[in-house]
Amino acid sequence: MAAVKKLINDPQTVVAESLEGFGAAHPDVVAIHSDPWFVTRAGGATAGKVGLVSGGGSGHEPLHGGFVGVGMLDAAVPGAMFTSPTPDQIAPALQAADAGAGVLAIVKNYTGDVLNFEMAAEVADDTSVRTVVVNDDVAVEDSLYTAGRRGVAGTVAVEKIAGAAAERGDDLDAVVAVAEKVIANVRSMGVALTACTVPHAGKPSFDLPDDEIEIGIGIHGEPGRRRIPLAGADEITEMLLTPVADDLGLTGGEKVLLFVNGMGGTPASELYVVYRRARALLEERGVEVTRSLVGNYVTSLEMQGASVTVLRLDDELTALWDAPVHTTALRW
Repeated sequence: MAAVKKLINDPQTVVAESLEGFGAAHPDVVAIHSDPWFVTRAGGATAGKVGLVSGGGSGHEPLHGGFVGVGMLDAAVPGAMFTSPTPDQIAPALQAADAGAGVLAIVKNYTGDVLNFEMAAEVADDTSVRTVVVNDDVAVEDSLYTAGRRGVAGTVAVEKIAGAAAERGDDLDAVVAVAEKVIANVRSMGVALTACTVPHAGKPSFDLPDDEIEIGIGIHGEPGRRRIPLAGADEITEMLLTPVADDLGLTGGEKVLLFVNGMGGTPASELYVVYRRARALLEERGVEVTRSLVGNYVTSLEMQGASVTVLRLDDELTALWDAPVHTTALRW
């Protein structure tokens, strides 16, 4: 096996050095805190606003730190590569996001994330914390790291829309309700063309022959639904979009957001090939794509692959999606 090439100095310091660079590059948007590591908005929490906090293992950038800023998160907690952040990291981030109106923790459905956020909420002094769990992956139930469905790229929609609700002044109950509405109406499924390599492991996270792909992969390289011979983009896209649309129970006349997410190593040109087919498949069902997002937003280091996410929209969710946002990764 060929040596893995990465732009790092030491596998043990890559997360810290990446965070230092991220903060130095974007001091107008974010502030980086160390010992323990977490990210907040540059200006701190907004008085009287519900705070939003998310987090998880590093290696999925720009998730979550790239979504800290006006209109989205107030704080993000990065764990080690593909490893949940610890409760002693999460608790100060929850406290930093508390501006007197309570805090919503948005947690992807991985056992470590769920448990560590729960423990942190219990020790975050004088902070009223509510939690929602994102479980949008239709590929598999009860994977290596989860009880139930995994949380993947749909997390971006939850953070954006709940963030907009908090920004407009909704109270904690209302922000929780909006987040839960998004979770109930968003589904995703992904494909891997290659494995990724976690720096401290030094070798690919799983073995995938050159002529095969994994349908339904998780963002940590967890196994998917099945391994199949490499196929054309249209055929692969249909394998992703059909289970997503079926699980949502989409019917003619409905409106959706279509989000094609890159896993880190796939060119934008290929993501738009996937988007083109996914949109056509939705239109064949009579479903109208009224909002779109294409790009690398929830990655798996340098994995080649993509995921397709569909969010059922109504007027409220559309308005919240369209609301202004100013983060390093989403901005309009």
